[in-house]
Amino acid sequence: MTAAPVRSERTDEEPTQIVAVVGSSPVARGIRHRLGAREIDVADEDVDRFAGVDVLVLVGHAGDFSRIGGSEAVERRAALVADVEKHYVVARLAGVRHVVGISSAMVNGATPGRAVIEDGEDPVLVIDDGFAGDLVVFEATLEALSADPDRAPVSTTVLRPAAIVGPGIDTLISRHFEAPRVLTLKGARRDWQFVHVEDVADAVTAVVAHGLTGRITVGALVDGEPDVLSTADVLRIAGMRAVELPVATAFATAEGLHRVGILPLPASDMTFAVYPWSVGACALHGVGWRARSSSEECLRFLVAQVRGRVGVAGRRVGGRDAAALGAAGAAVALLGTAALWKRARGLP
Repeated sequence: MTAAPVRSERTDEEPTQIVAVVGSSPVARGIRHRLGAREIDVADEDVDRFAGVDVLVLVGHAGDFSRIGGSEAVERRAALVADVEKHYVVARLAGVRHVVGISSAMVNGATPGRAVIEDGEDPVLVIDDGFAGDLVVFEATLEALSADPDRAPVSTTVLRPAAIVGPGIDTLISRHFEAPRVLTLKGARRDWQFVHVEDVADAVTAVVAHGLTGRITVGALVDGEPDVLSTADVLRIAGMRAVELPVATAFATAEGLHRVGILPLPASDMTFAVYPWSVGACALHGVGWRARSSSEECLRFLVAQVRGRVGVAGRRVGGRDAAALGAAGAAVALLGTAALWKRARGLP
C-alpha cells in the first residue's frame, strides 16, 4: 500500500471470499460476527491457521479503552507492530490475497473547523503517547509491509471509520458520554459522526468485492455530505447537558492531570471529543456501500449502552464516588481533579 489515491483492482465478479479476523477485541468480535468470519488467535503462529483464507482482517482500533488506558505507549506499540508483522507475513506465505486493517479517522487529527476527512489523506504525525499515535504506528507498519518488494503482492486496505459504536465497544468517545456532562469548548463547533461496527464489517466486504486498496474512510452520508449531529442534537438525543470551558483551561488542566497519572491518556486525545473529525467515505459510496445505521441511531445505541456508568476524563467511578458526582457536572469534577493535581505538585 502507498499514499496514492484509492484504487480498484477488481474487473469482474469473483466467488465469495473466506474471511478471517485476528483477535477477540470488541471491534474484532463485531466484525467477525457480522461476516461469519473465522477467528485467528493472536498468539497462534502456525501457518496452517490461514488455510483456505482469502481475506485477513487486522484490527488496530480494538475498541477496548481499559487496555489502552492501563499501559505504556512504548509497550502497546511494540506489541502492535509485532502482531501486525507476524500475521501479515504468515498470511502472505499462506496465500491470503487481501489484508484489511481497521484503523480510525482519528489518525487525520481533530482541530477547530477541520475539513471533512477524505480517502487517501496522509495521517497526522503524532509524537505523544496518545491512542491516535498507536493507530499511526499500526498504519505505518501495514504500509511498510505491503510496500516491501521482497514480499509477494498482497492487496492491502486500511479502513478509517468515524467514531465506532457497537456491543461492548469501549472508546474514548464512548467514555465521553459516561461523564455527568458533555464537555464543550468556548468558541468551538463540534460536529459528531458515528458508525456502527456492523457497517464497518460491511465496508470490509465492499472493499474486497470491488478490489479497493489504499486508505478508505467509513461513515454515513446524507445527500452527499457526512451524516453529522450538532452538539445541540447530541445533547437532545443523549438527554444530557453541556459544560463549557475555555480552551486553554481545559487543555492545560488535562495535560497536568495526565502528567501525574490521573488522566489515562494525554490532553491531545481530548481533541477528538471537542473538535470535528467527520469523514467523506466517497470511495465506499461510489461502489454502492451504504451505512445501515445513521449517526443518530448509533448515538442512541451508545447512550443506552453506557447508561448507569459514570466516568470523568476517561476514568470510571462507581459506588459512592458515582453518587457523589451525580448532577454536580463535569466542571465540578474537573476542578476537583485539578485540586488533586495541585496537591500532587505541592502547589497552594
